[in-house]
Amino acid sequence: MTRILVRPPALEDMRSWQALGWRAEPDPIVLADEHARFRAALAHAGAEVIEARGEPGNLDSIYVYDPVLVTPKGAILLQPGKVGRRGEPEALAGDLPLPVLGRLAGDELAEGGDTVWLDERTLLVGRTYRTNAAGIDALRRLLPGADVLTFDLPHFHGRGEVLHLRSLLNPVAPKLVVAYLPLMPVALVELLDARGIQIVEVPDEEFERMGPNVLGLPGGRALALAGNRVTRQRLEDAGVEVVEYAGDEISRKGDGGPTCLTLPVDFDASSSS
Repeated sequence: MTRILVRPPALEDMRSWQALGWRAEPDPIVLADEHARFRAALAHAGAEVIEARGEPGNLDSIYVYDPVLVTPKGAILLQPGKVGRRGEPEALAGDLPLPVLGRLAGDELAEGGDTVWLDERTLLVGRTYRTNAAGIDALRRLLPGADVLTFDLPHFHGRGEVLHLRSLLNPVAPKLVVAYLPLMPVALVELLDARGIQIVEVPDEEFERMGPNVLGLPGGRALALAGNRVTRQRLEDAGVEVVEYAGDEISRKGDGGPTCLTLPVDFDASSSS
């Protein structure tokens, strides 16, 4: 059973939505209900769900993947490029059932959404407006046994609207990823091809609806935001059992899909960690 850490929303978080750049004010009752159903879907898919306290008053702290990088030997506390999230790593540290190997500090910026483990020693990192060169250098220092491969991501909608590496690419099973190819760095596509990794392509019309943001789970299953019919069918054609959840409040308004809402704490480079 895979252990997955989540952080349910709290009423005291609601007032921070505008300062944090959410697209619209969430309905607190529906938000809580969607997250409860999301946790239930994780449990039904075979995960052990661990609830964290997070940072009080910070609505973004429901997106637990960004503050921490889980590695084969423990956790690294990151430093989000988004200023309003800088307190999240330390707030989450006490809830981690893992040893903390190190922390980013000073001008070292990195968010979990820009990191993807391709295998146990290959970490892909997106160079974005939220993850800088100093942050990437810090990850190399803290992961001496890993190959940290960096890929520059496009400007796209600019500094105000984040484009993480995981906005484009997510592993869902051994040798299988879901990805939006038009914005992918050429070198990354070539790396996937060289490793013999099959790509399930997300169509243009489903990219903005978080089509690539799919959480891989053990046993050939995956959790995805409802509404991306073509991507779901392509995943199923590739042998993946897709479980969908409704996320108008917890996902669409805050721009955070299932990989953002979860932190798998048992290292598994073949799925979502």
